[in-house]
Amino acid sequence: MSADTTNMSGGSVRLLLGGVRAGKSGRAVALAEAQSDAALFFVATAQAFDDEMQQRIANHQAERSARWRTIEAPVSIVPAIDEALSAPHLFARRVVVIDCLTLWVSNLLLARADDELRDAEPYVAREVAALVTCMQHHADVQWVVVSNEVGLGIVPHTLLGRAYRDALGRANQLVAAAAGTVELMVAGIVLPLKGPSERH
Repeated sequence: MSADTTNMSGGSVRLLLGGVRAGKSGRAVALAEAQSDAALFFVATAQAFDDEMQQRIANHQAERSARWRTIEAPVSIVPAIDEALSAPHLFARRVVVIDCLTLWVSNLLLARADDELRDAEPYVAREVAALVTCMQHHADVQWVVVSNEVGLGIVPHTLLGRAYRDALGRANQLVAAAAGTVELMVAGIVLPLKGPSERH
């Protein structure tokens, strides 16, 4: 897949949305690695709770070159990013890939008690607002944020499922509003939704 570097110069935020195996992570990595003069940071939100998930994480790691610095941040994402970006590095430019909001929101909710789930959406919105503020504070950084679109299926039959669907939808809206470029990935094909390449 060739990486279109539109809107990847200077500080920027690009949101990549889509379903499972749509090509989001591969595109995010390709976009970042196309910036040959930049320091690359990968914010990993996944947690390996079983062997299958551990293998998935290993497969994603194998897709990235040795240029990457990985930031493990399943929950406390903003402090981890701030700490990494405050460290000295040899490059004038920096690219941060966050992969992904989907698992981060899941981790946030799973850390809460059942009786707190009815307030899940405003709680997650506050956490995402803090992330957006972090991205705005580091305005010289190029950001690529990966997330899933989970609101196109059936209504979940559990409170946790519905809370998760709604919270992630709100998270996607907040990041999309802050992003200069938003793309929907379907079967490896990029569909521009917002930004310089937007089609009317």
